Amino acid sequence: MPEPDFASALSLLREELQSQRQTLAEIAGALRRMGTGGLYPDPLRAQRYWEEKLAEPRYADPKRLLKYGWKAYSQSEEDGLIHEIFHRIGEGNRTFVEVGTEGGQETNTAALLLNGWRGAWIEADLPEVEFIRTRLGRYCDTGALKTIDAFVTRENVNEALRECAPAGELSLLSIDVDGNDYWIWEAIDCVQPRAVIIEYNATWHPPLPFVAPYDPAFRWDGSNYFGASLAAFERLGERKGYKLVGCCFSGVNAFFVREDLVQDRFAAPFTAENHYEPPRYWMLRASGHPAAVGTVEIR
Repeated sequence: MPEPDFASALSLLREELQSQRQTLAEIAGALRRMGTGGLYPDPLRAQRYWEEKLAEPRYADPKRLLKYGWKAYSQSEEDGLIHEIFHRIGEGNRTFVEVGTEGGQETNTAALLLNGWRGAWIEADLPEVEFIRTRLGRYCDTGALKTIDAFVTRENVNEALRECAPAGELSLLSIDVDGNDYWIWEAIDCVQPRAVIIEYNATWHPPLPFVAPYDPAFRWDGSNYFGASLAAFERLGERKGYKLVGCCFSGVNAFFVREDLVQDRFAAPFTAENHYEPPRYWMLRASGHPAAVGTVEIR
């Protein structure tokens, strides 16, 4: 009997696993577009928990952001936090770039777009980009929304941003690529947005400055090995001229404001220890009807 070819068997197994991952990703994408993806807790229980936590002394400072949170098209309460940040610092030229949007159903900037802002969405999954172009065709046709099909790395991010914001002015930058977020923000030198939203890895509690090594081909595998801790982002923000002013309650996104705009408008100190929120991923819940971003009229 011939010896088994372990190398060939391993190669076949890897191909099968990759095929299964691709199939699962396609199913998940379809579910998101239909607004049926995700497992959510009892909404009344979640609301009660949110209210009880925000009644604690830690959240009493009126300069803290969390009590201003609400959800329209964001993952959790980021829409309200964004609104409050720009209420405090001014909207600038009302432009945005969001890196990593999937099909646009849960983004940090869809509510801004539907309220008269202009910007660009950069997404690596072409079917998701085509869905955006179909669903939001009017915004794309008028130039209010630019869609770019690209896998963003630290090597190409400045080129992509120059295409999105040729004047070098930007009100909001949002980065959520499930892995290289830290390295991408570190590499950006062509714009200095008024505010930056970035996904942090809440597994790593302050003061741990965890950063996953850079891999230009990184794809999130669903584990807790990705991105960077809030403490690492705090240090990076300091080097780039930004202050950490808050995190969303679910422990997913961190909010930074350019230091010349901070003044006394936010809760100091601007540290990871002060603003860290633990991973409450179960709070990423539906709010009312499933999200379906589309054309609206503001009256």
